[in-house]
Amino acid sequence: MSKKITIPAILASLIIGYLMALAGSQGSVEFNGWPLFAVCASISFLLHWLIFIPSYGFQTEHYFDLTGSISYLAAVTIGFTLNPSSDPRDLIIGLLIVVWAMRLGTFLFMRVKIDGKDKRFTVMKTEFVWYLMTWTIGGLWVFITMAAGLAAITSNETTALSWPAFIGIALWVFGFMIEIIADKQKRDFKKDANKKHAFITTGLWAWSRHPNYFGEIVLWIGVTLIALPVLSGWQLATLLSPVFVYVLLTRISGIPMLENRAQKKWGSDPDYIAYLERTPKLILKKPKA
Repeated sequence: MSKKITIPAILASLIIGYLMALAGSQGSVEFNGWPLFAVCASISFLLHWLIFIPSYGFQTEHYFDLTGSISYLAAVTIGFTLNPSSDPRDLIIGLLIVVWAMRLGTFLFMRVKIDGKDKRFTVMKTEFVWYLMTWTIGGLWVFITMAAGLAAITSNETTALSWPAFIGIALWVFGFMIEIIADKQKRDFKKDANKKHAFITTGLWAWSRHPNYFGEIVLWIGVTLIALPVLSGWQLATLLSPVFVYVLLTRISGIPMLENRAQKKWGSDPDYIAYLERTPKLILKKPKA
């Protein structure tokens, strides 16, 4: 994202976050007169802004992804703890989000520590407003991604678990395993010194160019299905959570960024061109012969 649109992007993030917080607060239990959903929503932004200050001061990006994971953990924990009517659905949703956040946060934190840097931030971390925009969008990313699950956790409505929840749990498990396996396969591939400048075409990466993103989208669809039965009215706006994840990963910061980088490295390589032609961009599918 260009630094030319930093201020509009910050304002847009705050507006979108406010509107989603307003919608998700309908039907939320209250804490000291405030909708618990809105209280939890603010945590993500506040933590990102708090950690942004020393991160800019020390010119480091090492704690960006870790801050995102901590934001998930904090919001879910507070939402579950402060809701007097928490039920098994809330516990399941909270547990699934916590497990995912802890796994991904640890993986990304260790990766940047081992690599020493994250190339996405090389220039932007030197520009105050540009870097602030990135951390603000990070706060929005966390909030919107878990909005459906958070709405269910803070909802004043309870209902017995039924088939949507069981399908949602199955989807989460499937997506989570795909993400773990894909991340491990790529990390192991990069550890081979002989493949340092090569691109991976084995394992799940032979079935999708971005299997880890496919897994992440699927697991958030699962969380949303579990949450659905206790959502109503304006809370239904939080069902945009998996749509947001899909758009973010396929249209904005995920796949476009990685594919542009790959084109610069291997765009003229016949093997890479053949890989693009036979391998689906996202959805797992048997590669073309």
